[in-house]
Amino acid sequence: MTEQLHHDVLGRGPVLLVLPGGAGHPMGLGPLTERLAARFTVVTYDPLGLAHGRLGLPVPEQRVADWSEGAHRVLEAVLPAGGRACVLGTSSGGIAALDLLARHPARLAHVVAHEPPCVTVLPDGAERRAELIRQLDGPGRPPADGAPATPFGVFLAHVLRPFTSYLPSFTAPPGGLTVAAGTDSRGQLLYRTAALLAERLGGAFAEFPGGHLGAVDHPVAFADLLADTLRSSARTSA
Repeated sequence: MTEQLHHDVLGRGPVLLVLPGGAGHPMGLGPLTERLAARFTVVTYDPLGLAHGRLGLPVPEQRVADWSEGAHRVLEAVLPAGGRACVLGTSSGGIAALDLLARHPARLAHVVAHEPPCVTVLPDGAERRAELIRQLDGPGRPPADGAPATPFGVFLAHVLRPFTSYLPSFTAPPGGLTVAAGTDSRGQLLYRTAALLAERLGGAFAEFPGGHLGAVDHPVAFADLLADTLRSSARTSA
Protein backbone atom coordinates (compact mmCIF):
# COMPACT_ATOMS: atom_id res chain seq x y z
CA MET A 1 0.00 0.00 0.00
CA THR A 2 1.36 3.43 -0.94
CA GLU A 3 2.19 5.63 2.02
CA GLN A 4 -0.16 8.61 2.30
CA LEU A 5 1.58 11.95 1.86
CA HIS A 6 0.09 14.57 4.14
CA HIS A 7 0.33 18.06 2.73
CA ASP A 8 -1.71 21.21 2.19
CA VAL A 9 -1.74 23.52 -0.83
CA LEU A 10 -2.51 27.22 -0.72
CA GLY A 11 -2.24 30.04 -3.27
CA ARG A 12 -1.13 30.29 -6.88
CA GLY A 13 2.19 30.82 -8.62
CA PRO A 14 5.58 29.07 -8.53
CA VAL A 15 5.68 26.10 -6.17
CA LEU A 16 7.20 26.76 -2.75
CA LEU A 17 7.53 23.69 -0.55
CA VAL A 18 7.51 24.39 3.20
CA LEU A 19 9.11 21.86 5.56
CA PRO A 20 8.20 22.78 9.16
CA GLY A 21 10.47 22.23 12.13
CA GLY A 22 9.95 20.19 15.27
CA ALA A 23 8.13 16.99 14.38
CA GLY A 24 6.94 18.49 11.09
CA HIS A 25 3.63 19.77 12.48
CA PRO A 26 2.89 23.12 10.76
CA MET A 27 1.41 24.72 13.87
CA GLY A 28 1.82 28.48 13.97
CA LEU A 29 2.81 28.75 10.30
CA GLY A 30 -0.63 29.82 9.05
CA PRO A 31 0.13 33.57 8.89
CA LEU A 32 3.42 32.87 7.08
CA THR A 33 1.91 30.57 4.46
CA GLU A 34 -1.04 32.90 3.92
CA ARG A 35 1.34 35.78 3.22
CA LEU A 36 3.43 33.64 0.87
CA ALA A 37 0.32 32.39 -0.93
CA ALA A 38 -0.09 35.80 -2.54
CA ARG A 39 3.04 35.03 -4.59
CA PHE A 40 3.47 31.23 -4.55
CA THR A 41 1.66 27.95 -4.60
CA VAL A 42 2.60 27.05 -1.03
CA VAL A 43 2.80 23.31 -0.39
CA THR A 44 3.21 22.55 3.32
CA TYR A 45 4.43 19.02 4.00
CA ASP A 46 3.44 17.28 7.24
CA PRO A 47 5.73 14.21 7.20
CA LEU A 48 4.14 12.42 10.17
CA GLY A 49 0.57 13.55 9.49
CA LEU A 50 0.35 15.11 12.96
CA ALA A 51 -1.89 17.91 11.68
CA HIS A 52 -3.93 15.40 9.69
CA GLY A 53 -5.33 13.19 12.42
CA ARG A 54 -2.27 11.12 13.38
CA LEU A 55 -1.25 12.94 16.57
CA GLY A 56 -1.22 10.42 19.40
CA LEU A 57 -0.61 7.40 17.17
CA PRO A 58 2.64 5.42 17.51
CA VAL A 59 5.66 7.03 15.83
CA PRO A 60 8.92 5.20 15.05
CA GLU A 61 12.38 6.75 15.30
CA GLN A 62 12.62 9.23 12.45
CA ARG A 63 15.20 9.36 9.66
CA VAL A 64 16.17 12.46 7.72
CA ALA A 65 16.11 10.48 4.49
CA ASP A 66 12.47 9.48 5.04
CA TRP A 67 11.43 13.12 5.39
CA SER A 68 13.36 14.24 2.33
CA GLU A 69 12.14 11.34 0.18
CA GLY A 70 8.58 12.03 1.29
CA ALA A 71 9.07 15.68 0.35
CA HIS A 72 10.35 14.57 -3.04
CA ARG A 73 7.25 12.46 -3.62
CA VAL A 74 5.08 15.46 -2.74
CA LEU A 75 6.96 17.54 -5.30
CA GLU A 76 6.54 14.83 -7.92
CA ALA A 77 2.78 15.00 -7.27
CA VAL A 78 2.44 18.79 -7.52
CA LEU A 79 5.12 19.85 -10.03
CA PRO A 80 4.65 19.72 -13.80
CA ALA A 81 7.04 17.55 -15.78
CA GLY A 82 10.47 19.17 -15.73
CA GLY A 83 9.35 21.79 -13.20
CA ARG A 84 11.37 22.95 -10.23
CA ALA A 85 10.32 24.18 -6.80
CA CYS A 86 11.69 26.49 -4.17
CA VAL A 87 11.94 25.13 -0.64
CA LEU A 88 11.83 26.66 2.82
CA GLY A 89 12.88 24.36 5.64
CA THR A 90 12.98 25.54 9.25
CA SER A 91 14.90 23.83 12.07
CA SER A 92 14.53 20.04 11.61
CA GLY A 93 12.70 20.81 8.38
CA GLY A 94 15.82 22.70 7.32
CA ILE A 95 17.82 19.52 7.76
CA ALA A 96 15.32 17.65 5.57
CA ALA A 97 15.60 20.45 3.00
CA LEU A 98 19.39 20.06 2.87
CA ASP A 99 19.03 16.32 2.36
CA LEU A 100 16.40 16.90 -0.33
CA LEU A 101 18.84 19.21 -2.14
CA ALA A 102 21.59 16.58 -1.89
CA ARG A 103 19.34 13.83 -3.29
CA HIS A 104 17.20 15.64 -5.86
CA PRO A 105 18.87 18.88 -6.97
CA ALA A 106 17.33 18.78 -10.45
CA ARG A 107 13.85 19.34 -8.99
CA LEU A 108 14.84 22.35 -6.89
CA ALA A 109 15.27 25.96 -7.94
CA HIS A 110 16.44 27.28 -4.55
CA VAL A 111 16.52 26.05 -0.96
CA VAL A 112 16.42 28.25 2.13
CA ALA A 113 17.38 26.28 5.24
CA HIS A 114 16.64 28.34 8.35
CA GLU A 115 18.69 27.42 11.44
CA PRO A 116 19.04 23.69 10.69
CA PRO A 117 20.50 22.15 13.88
CA CYS A 118 23.32 20.28 12.10
CA VAL A 119 25.53 21.08 15.07
CA THR A 120 27.99 18.25 14.38
CA VAL A 121 29.44 20.47 11.62
CA LEU A 122 31.07 22.57 14.37
CA PRO A 123 34.60 21.71 15.57
CA ASP A 124 33.13 20.87 18.98
CA GLY A 125 29.96 19.46 17.47
CA ALA A 126 29.65 16.36 19.63
CA GLU A 127 29.77 18.42 22.81
CA ARG A 128 27.38 21.04 21.44
CA ARG A 129 24.92 18.35 20.35
CA ALA A 130 24.93 16.77 23.79
CA GLU A 131 24.41 20.20 25.32
CA LEU A 132 21.50 20.99 22.98
CA ILE A 133 19.81 17.68 23.77
CA ARG A 134 20.16 18.31 27.51
CA GLN A 135 18.69 21.80 27.17
CA LEU A 136 15.67 20.65 25.18
CA ASP A 137 15.04 17.31 26.80
CA GLY A 138 15.17 18.40 30.41
CA PRO A 139 15.66 15.52 32.85
CA GLY A 140 15.55 12.79 30.22
CA ARG A 141 13.94 11.23 27.22
CA PRO A 142 10.13 10.90 27.30
CA PRO A 143 8.92 7.42 28.30
CA ALA A 144 8.72 4.95 25.42
CA ASP A 145 5.42 3.41 26.52
CA GLY A 146 2.63 5.06 24.54
CA ALA A 147 2.84 7.73 21.87
CA PRO A 148 3.67 11.31 22.92
CA ALA A 149 0.52 13.42 23.04
CA THR A 150 2.01 16.64 21.66
CA PRO A 151 4.08 17.54 18.60
CA PHE A 152 6.90 18.67 20.89
CA GLY A 153 6.77 15.33 22.67
CA VAL A 154 7.09 13.55 19.33
CA PHE A 155 10.04 15.79 18.47
CA LEU A 156 11.84 15.00 21.73
CA ALA A 157 11.15 11.28 21.56
CA HIS A 158 11.73 10.53 17.88
CA VAL A 159 13.28 13.47 15.96
CA LEU A 160 15.75 15.38 18.11
CA ARG A 161 18.52 12.79 18.37
CA PRO A 162 18.63 11.36 14.84
CA PHE A 163 18.27 14.76 13.18
CA THR A 164 20.93 16.57 15.22
CA SER A 165 23.41 13.85 14.28
CA TYR A 166 22.91 14.56 10.57
CA LEU A 167 25.83 15.99 8.60
CA PRO A 168 25.08 17.22 5.06
CA SER A 169 26.98 15.43 2.32
CA PHE A 170 27.03 16.52 -1.32
CA THR A 171 28.82 14.86 -4.22
CA ALA A 172 29.25 18.34 -5.72
CA PRO A 173 28.86 21.86 -4.32
CA PRO A 174 25.10 22.52 -4.18
CA GLY A 175 23.69 25.33 -6.25
CA GLY A 176 20.71 27.41 -5.20
CA LEU A 177 21.25 27.29 -1.44
CA THR A 178 20.79 29.92 1.25
CA VAL A 179 21.43 29.00 4.88
CA ALA A 180 19.67 31.47 7.15
CA ALA A 181 19.70 32.42 10.81
CA GLY A 182 17.65 34.85 12.86
CA THR A 183 18.98 38.27 13.82
CA ASP A 184 17.98 37.53 17.41
CA SER A 185 20.08 34.34 17.31
CA ARG A 186 23.41 36.16 16.87
CA GLY A 187 26.04 34.64 19.12
CA GLN A 188 23.99 31.51 19.71
CA LEU A 189 24.69 27.91 18.75
CA LEU A 190 22.38 27.64 15.75
CA TYR A 191 23.51 30.97 14.29
CA ARG A 192 27.12 29.75 14.36
CA THR A 193 26.00 26.44 12.88
CA ALA A 194 24.15 28.15 10.02
CA ALA A 195 27.06 30.46 9.20
CA LEU A 196 29.54 27.57 9.13
CA LEU A 197 27.20 25.40 7.04
CA ALA A 198 26.89 28.16 4.44
CA GLU A 199 30.67 28.45 4.31
CA ARG A 200 31.29 24.70 4.12
CA LEU A 201 28.61 24.08 1.49
CA GLY A 202 29.36 27.14 -0.62
CA GLY A 203 25.89 28.58 -0.16
CA ALA A 204 24.78 32.10 0.66
CA PHE A 205 24.22 33.15 4.27
CA ALA A 206 21.31 35.43 5.20
CA GLU A 207 19.80 36.87 8.35
CA PHE A 208 16.04 36.67 8.79
CA PRO A 209 13.80 38.48 11.30
CA GLY A 210 13.53 37.18 14.84
CA GLY A 211 15.17 34.12 16.29
CA HIS A 212 14.76 30.39 15.85
CA LEU A 213 10.97 30.80 15.59
CA GLY A 214 11.13 33.87 13.38
CA ALA A 215 8.76 32.31 10.84
CA VAL A 216 6.10 32.15 13.57
CA ASP A 217 6.91 35.32 15.51
CA HIS A 218 7.43 37.62 12.49
CA PRO A 219 5.45 35.96 9.68
CA VAL A 220 4.96 39.00 7.43
CA ALA A 221 8.56 40.26 7.55
CA PHE A 222 9.88 36.70 7.29
CA ALA A 223 7.68 35.90 4.29
CA ASP A 224 8.57 39.11 2.48
CA LEU A 225 12.30 38.59 2.96
CA LEU A 226 11.97 34.98 1.84
CA ALA A 227 10.15 36.07 -1.32
CA ASP A 228 12.85 38.68 -2.02
CA THR A 229 15.58 36.08 -1.48
CA LEU A 230 13.96 33.65 -3.89
CA ARG A 231 13.30 36.37 -6.45
CA SER A 232 16.94 37.50 -6.28
CA SER A 233 18.17 33.95 -6.71
CA ALA A 234 15.93 33.53 -9.75
CA ARG A 235 17.38 36.65 -11.35
CA THR A 236 20.93 35.49 -10.62
CA SER A 237 20.38 32.05 -12.15
CA ALA A 238 18.50 33.37 -15.20
